[in-house]
Amino acid sequence: MAPLASVIAGSVLVYLIHGDRHGIPVIGYLKKGINPPSARDLLLSSPHTMVALRTGIITGIIGLAEGIAIGRSFAMLKSYNVDGNKEMIAFGAMNIVGSCTSCYLTAGPFSRAAVNHNAGCKTPMSNAVMAVAVMLTLQFLTPLFHYTPLVVLSAIIISAMIGIIDYKAAVRLWKVDKIDFCVCVGTYLGVVFGDIQIGLAIAVGISILRILLFIARPKTTVLGKMPNSTNFRRMDQYTVAKAVPGLLVLRIDSPIYFANSGYLRERIMRWIDNEEDRIKAEGLESLKCVVLDMGAVASIDTSGTKMLEDLKKNLDRSSIQIALANPGSEIMRKLDKSNVLGLIGEEWIFLTVSEACYYAQQNCKIGVGMGVVQCVVDPEHMV
Repeated sequence: MAPLASVIAGSVLVYLIHGDRHGIPVIGYLKKGINPPSARDLLLSSPHTMVALRTGIITGIIGLAEGIAIGRSFAMLKSYNVDGNKEMIAFGAMNIVGSCTSCYLTAGPFSRAAVNHNAGCKTPMSNAVMAVAVMLTLQFLTPLFHYTPLVVLSAIIISAMIGIIDYKAAVRLWKVDKIDFCVCVGTYLGVVFGDIQIGLAIAVGISILRILLFIARPKTTVLGKMPNSTNFRRMDQYTVAKAVPGLLVLRIDSPIYFANSGYLRERIMRWIDNEEDRIKAEGLESLKCVVLDMGAVASIDTSGTKMLEDLKKNLDRSSIQIALANPGSEIMRKLDKSNVLGLIGEEWIFLTVSEACYYAQQNCKIGVGMGVVQCVVDPEHMV
């Protein structure tokens, strides 16, 4: 009742004081009646058809993205699921039918969704009731809205928006993931100070940038051996994990593509330089072998195989052996086809990191055995 009372009170007040003559923006004249059919006015052979087609594709994508984004936001708020394919079909069907009845481009407007939510609507039946109410209003009540001030309509939308802002969710995003928080705040500011398109562009841009950074700058971590175990874990996470003397165990946490192969080569060499500096400072046994845990490497391209080849040649100059642990079948196939497998040596391919370390200790004459059985994998029979 509050929005309805605001519209009535605002319209009456503007009418009594002649506010439209004193600079108060009002809705003004509204054409009475329902939109006429427009199916006969569609000209598919017009010289402007291609312009309309390009415009339709762009507006369709924006409307679809806006509707699905808003739908998922309210779905999270109300704990239900939104099927993106069904949303796409619904938007397309509405706009095809609407184009034959002089309708405006149909999407999932945030303002109407917020007003419905604030009014307590629970099911899509509220849209049917709203459609009947709008039809009756257009047919009989449009002259009454001539003096309705625009500020009242803005106040209705803003008051509805305030009710769906979740401050606790923003605080949780800040605590869990700073980039997700930036996406949230950037989208909000883009919508508030611009429009839906700007907000969506900011969200998509930051998300794509995050993906590109993750691909181009993958993580490489040093693994250490857990006490009284053959398991290897991250040394920055498990303080009890210890480095194996004479060995450097590194884990690569992403596929190896052209976008990150150069970075990975430089990063691995930097890890080796840091390890050698630490060994010299502590007077320990020199570095003899580098073990790469390939368990998280789902795929590799030609640039990736070239990176391993260059890494092998660089380590040979320093008399350091390289070993690969837990490579997948696709990795093995591409290494074999690119002849990198022959360069590294089939005997330096292992199922686990512990097996690779044990074999390196035995053949590079470093440290003492770890009590692990040696396992050399044949790439032709590896699955």
